[in-house]
Amino acid sequence: MNLNPAELLDPIFNTLDGLIENEGVYLYLVFVWLALLAIGWIFSGGLRRGMKGNAATVVPAIIFTMQPPMQSPPPIIGIEVDQIWNGDDKIED
Repeated sequence: MNLNPAELLDPIFNTLDGLIENEGVYLYLVFVWLALLAIGWIFSGGLRRGMKGNAATVVPAIIFTMQPPMQSPPPIIGIEVDQIWNGDDKIED
């Protein structure tokens, strides 16, 4: 008994080739109409009707991130700046 997949499935492929050769146009029309019906069912909310209750799905995950090595923060340099606003520093008599 030969268990080679190509030889085992050869009769099935030959049958499908003959079916497509003889009835291919009708198979195409059937699949097109079934696809249109499926699209209409999906747009009318067919997929949502099957979901009862909470539709949220929780998937636990572990996330690995790379952290840079610990660095000290940059030094804070204090600079005192004298601000002059509209000539307020002028002394009037």
